[in-house]
Amino acid sequence: MNRTNRLGILNSGGDCAGLNAVIASAVTAGIGLGYEFLGFEKGWEGLLNPMKYRHLGPEQVAGISYLGGTILGTVNKGRFGAKAGEGDRRKIDPAMLLEAKTNLEALGCDGLIVIGGDGTLSGAAQLAETGVRIVGVPKTIDNDLGSTDRTFGFSTAAQVVVDALDRIHTTASSHGRVILVETMGRHTGWIALRAGLAGGADAILLPEFAFKIEDFVGFLRARYPVHGSSVIAVAEGAKLKESTVSRPAGSGEVRLGGVVYRIMEEIERLAPNEFELRAIVLGHIQRGGTPNSADRALSKSYGVAAVNAYHNGKFGHMVAYHNLKMVTVPIKTATGVLKRVSADALEYQTARQLGVFLH
Repeated sequence: MNRTNRLGILNSGGDCAGLNAVIASAVTAGIGLGYEFLGFEKGWEGLLNPMKYRHLGPEQVAGISYLGGTILGTVNKGRFGAKAGEGDRRKIDPAMLLEAKTNLEALGCDGLIVIGGDGTLSGAAQLAETGVRIVGVPKTIDNDLGSTDRTFGFSTAAQVVVDALDRIHTTASSHGRVILVETMGRHTGWIALRAGLAGGADAILLPEFAFKIEDFVGFLRARYPVHGSSVIAVAEGAKLKESTVSRPAGSGEVRLGGVVYRIMEEIERLAPNEFELRAIVLGHIQRGGTPNSADRALSKSYGVAAVNAYHNGKFGHMVAYHNLKMVTVPIKTATGVLKRVSADALEYQTARQLGVFLH
């Protein structure tokens, strides 16, 4: 395939604060290097027949960096899905890979910048094996990709939870209630841990550490005479009695949610009418809205780094933020390894010493 100066950009998977900033900075920096851009809509679906794409130039990306969501739209399922659950992969139909490659060639696209999480980048790695030139950008609010220190969108998501906890503390203390606040975090608890620590949560329940309900009730009982109320940060994948509370979604990624209601039931079973319990599921408000300053700056750095990596021939690689610098790692290395909360994590150790219940 001959080199041209036209690149495609697509994002897939869940929306994430900072996506538009990545797109805008990649386009702006790329134009300075002599490239032009096509943006494929609705993720990989826009690259497959019937294709749907748009030209991305200075006018199209002007003033979008502060906007939440993505101007290209996105999907977290489709014909190009390469992830079926935690650690699970599936081979994409070779006909789909060939169709994507053929469509890129028909449009005169030299290659792709692909912005996505573990599943999206797993698909990108398979397409790269067909000879398509690809550079990946890590995207997940969960901050759980093992090959990068920080992903864009995480800071904003955590701040949304902190803002909620600040408000919930006042009503919890006013009424003497135990309020459980559910955050996102299927397989890792970085949002709950970071926000819970910053927002003064009295307990933080994480997917990485199963807890006994008896121990948790004992903690609440010990707190009540002194404090009268408790606010609990709960990751959606929190584990109770060694089993994850979840519900199947028919196919694809397991959908979690509602673990706070199960925990409430268990508390009431062990301590009937002892606590006034309330639960809040923050849900997708953690994904939405404008990115904060940290995520805007990080997103712009990712976009510029992606174009530079492509320009320097780092095909089949993903840009990563490591030791305050942007580096590249092979996409195959970057996918499939989750960065989990461990007992030696700084936030974990800090919370433990402050008396926060963790498990």
